[in-house]
Amino acid sequence: MAPVAGSQTRDAIADVWGPRTPHAGSWPVRVDERTAAAPERWVQSVCVLCSYGCGMDVGVADGQIVGVRGRAEDRVNRGRLGPKGMYGWVANTSADRLTTPLIRRRGRLEPATWDDAMQLIVARSKADIRDYGPSSHAFYNSGQLFLEEYYTLALVAEAGVATAHVDGNTRLCTATAASALIESFGTDGAPGSYTDFDVTDAIFMVGHNMAATQTVLWARVLDRLEGPNPPRLVVVDPRRTQAARRAEVHLAPRPGTNLPLLNGLLRILIERGWIDSRFIHDHTVDFESLVSSTGPWTPDRVEAVSGVPAADLEAAAEILGTTPTLVSTCLQGVYQSLQATASAVQVNNLHLIRGLIGKPGSTVFQMNGQPTAQNTRECGANGEFIAFRNWNNPEHVAQTAKVWNVEPGKLPTWTPPTHAMQIFHLAESGSIRWLWILATNPAVSLPELGRIRKILAKDDLFVIVSDAFMTETAALADVVLPAAIWGEKTGCTTNADRTVHLSEQAIEPPGMARPDLDMLVDYATRMGFKDRDGAPLVKWTDPEGAFESWRECSRGRPCDYSAMSYAKLHAVGAIQWPCTDAYPEGKERQYEDGVFNTSAEYCETYGHDLATGAAVTAEEYAAHDPKGRAMIKGAEYVPPPEQPDGDFPFLLTTGRLTYHFHTRTKTGRSRELNAAAPTPFVELASGDAPALGVSDGDLVEVKSRRGHVVVPARIGGVEPGVVFIPWHYGDDGTDNAPTAANRLTLTGWDPVSKQPHFKYAAVALSRVGRHENGEPGPARLAGRRRRSEATPEPAHADVER
Repeated sequence: MAPVAGSQTRDAIADVWGPRTPHAGSWPVRVDERTAAAPERWVQSVCVLCSYGCGMDVGVADGQIVGVRGRAEDRVNRGRLGPKGMYGWVANTSADRLTTPLIRRRGRLEPATWDDAMQLIVARSKADIRDYGPSSHAFYNSGQLFLEEYYTLALVAEAGVATAHVDGNTRLCTATAASALIESFGTDGAPGSYTDFDVTDAIFMVGHNMAATQTVLWARVLDRLEGPNPPRLVVVDPRRTQAARRAEVHLAPRPGTNLPLLNGLLRILIERGWIDSRFIHDHTVDFESLVSSTGPWTPDRVEAVSGVPAADLEAAAEILGTTPTLVSTCLQGVYQSLQATASAVQVNNLHLIRGLIGKPGSTVFQMNGQPTAQNTRECGANGEFIAFRNWNNPEHVAQTAKVWNVEPGKLPTWTPPTHAMQIFHLAESGSIRWLWILATNPAVSLPELGRIRKILAKDDLFVIVSDAFMTETAALADVVLPAAIWGEKTGCTTNADRTVHLSEQAIEPPGMARPDLDMLVDYATRMGFKDRDGAPLVKWTDPEGAFESWRECSRGRPCDYSAMSYAKLHAVGAIQWPCTDAYPEGKERQYEDGVFNTSAEYCETYGHDLATGAAVTAEEYAAHDPKGRAMIKGAEYVPPPEQPDGDFPFLLTTGRLTYHFHTRTKTGRSRELNAAAPTPFVELASGDAPALGVSDGDLVEVKSRRGHVVVPARIGGVEPGVVFIPWHYGDDGTDNAPTAANRLTLTGWDPVSKQPHFKYAAVALSRVGRHENGEPGPARLAGRRRRSEATPEPAHADVER
């Protein structure tokens, strides 16, 4: 049927998850579509506004995007789209797109040519490498580029510059997902498939607000819950989310107590014999450590520490211990909290001791938070070695060097990769002097924002930002490069169940904007980076050329793309890796034979002590080589370093909202999405509000040891003693309407994954007054960089991220 101009199949703002299509076993098709005008043609693509990865077509007319529709045949979404997918595309045509390079002159960002901008970047790069060495350079990237861009970045940074200072903002959202999978199964990569949700008997969601963060996946779960054989649902969340309301058992632990709760659940399963002893014996190692670490965690002790009633814990354990099949998911409520990797590993342990992995309806999703977070990790742009190889295995290093045609000694394997928080510390101390930030906004997203902004504004730090908009971070840069975004370039995305999509270019980028791939190739060419034969290091100039090199680099590794091609992806639409000669259409599940990627010659790392983060050496690992058996690892609880007290009596947790993604770079430019969630707020328990004299809509100052915000109150939805603030909203860095939640968060991270702690901080609340209309004022663009006495450049008041 031909689309009608300005049509939509539903109002996805009011009806977030759409009409139900109950089913048993096979998810029915439901095509969602929204157009502003009649498309002249449709271009194959994928949604990039969460990690679920919905296949979509992009409607084009007169050289502009005019709409989107879900792809009915896509294995991920079967035609459905969430509100961000249906409305977020309008950001491409936003009037405040960056269309020309900018160079800071006399304290102000001024228009420049591409040649001038790149000459300045390269001149500073060569000088700093000459004077301070390759380690003076750092690259801080994203979870929103394409596979081909990450792969090129890894090559340029590691084999060109030869720096170990490469990480992504995925460090903030899903570094723990990777670490937990590696610690248990030997390498990164989800074991199962989204189709497991369609047939499972039970779902266990731990710190995963699926209804808000992955709305189409939640629609998939809702269709099961309203079908003929609904799964039993257990939810762990300190807030009463939509998912928690639908749960048979809702466990609401105090922030920072995930590990005691999970230890308590595992203790009950072991004590009552709800385990698969044969699977444990044949396919795992070190079950005894789990028996020891969980032994002290009786239901009463769990209740005393976490606040979860013992009876609720036992009810949840009965479901998890007796269900024939189980799908578990974890996200930021685990990853951004205390003992993140240790807690996520316990969810893996649950599946291992029950033998519920590698079979239909039974898997664990250490879920991703961004559309291409998996690609960041696969391509080695986030601290992992490329293609899930092992930095400490000389054979793996040699394999990569062979593909890239460089000497193995060129690759920076002499030191552990530098994580994001350490990159900014090294910039603070002056060790890093040249920092390229690609498609991310650390001036809003990193913890303890006051400190981060000071680092970015340092005179001895040369900051390059490539972005599509004048973000809070771009406003602090020395050079700003206008970037092409989704719809304006071609590349691959890989979602949380290993499904690869090809997003094809639909329109031209505005003005002089360029894809990040082009910027990186230009930089490498101007720097004169060569392989060991004297040929250009980067041997491609387009995305397909990069993909062809990546295919070969991935050959023989878990994330094997060797039998994929652009032609196949265009024809099929969505393919899971591994995609090999043996599995030319992709493989739905890993570990179906109970053999894991843990052998010493194949594993991605040799593991860590979950409490201290101390790395296991190659010699120690080889002495106890699991040889394909999964590793069960117990962990002891350590209380949070910052606890509520008389001065700061509440615990703050931060998180996301349904209608926004990250720092609102795109979603804040959609009239519909922005109207649905225009401003931040603080959510507090109905039992806490009266003592503070706070009512709905009152302005409240929330103060931590690091900063403060002033936002309106929403009453209800959290446990007593806990408050919640969404972190999407930036501000101007001054005390003029402070609204950025990360002013409050602390500088600390998980010892294994190095993921920062956003989910607990001690805060105090006080009523300030009544806000006009009961709603807060709009967040403002982050501050201008004041490096000189010159008048700073004008703020773009409408830029919010």
